[in-house]
Amino acid sequence: MVEEQVILVDTNDNQIGLMPKMEAHEKALLHRAFSVFTFNDKGELLLQQRAADKYHSPLLWTNTCCSHQRNGETSLEAGKRRLQEEMGFTCELEDVFSFIYKAPFDNGLTEHELDHVLIGKFNLNPVVNPEEVESFKWMSLDAVKAEMENKPEIYTEWFKIIFKESFEKITNYKSRKLDFL
Repeated sequence: MVEEQVILVDTNDNQIGLMPKMEAHEKALLHRAFSVFTFNDKGELLLQQRAADKYHSPLLWTNTCCSHQRNGETSLEAGKRRLQEEMGFTCELEDVFSFIYKAPFDNGLTEHELDHVLIGKFNLNPVVNPEEVESFKWMSLDAVKAEMENKPEIYTEWFKIIFKESFEKITNYKSRKLDFL
């Protein structure tokens, strides 16, 4: 099996090359990624707990799903693909904003990503892929924020960064626009 490639980008999100995913994480090179935040009609966020045998951040809680776009794939196409692969559903998504972050891990890998935050709406419980996801739960943003302050060690590094950097953007967008779907 050929290793998945990530899209290397500059700080303006212009593609500058392709590289195997592990090599990009070993070298901490900036690459394109996405993070999906799916909300229900109650305004709760669908969180996933990563599977136990993930190569980094196993059993930690994070946003609905996240991954990397494939060469030639839009962020929205990639988000829908990974929602289906990880959570067993798809929904309409909107590419709301993007930002750059860098998060080193204990295993020597580093996530250095230009991350597109995608927001969608879904009201059923997912049928998770056990190779990707251990568990799931629905939580209000305020409850996530409180739990993250009290137990930060149970959350992925990138989710903590996204949540801290983008709490206002996500909250404002959710309250203003979520009925678009």
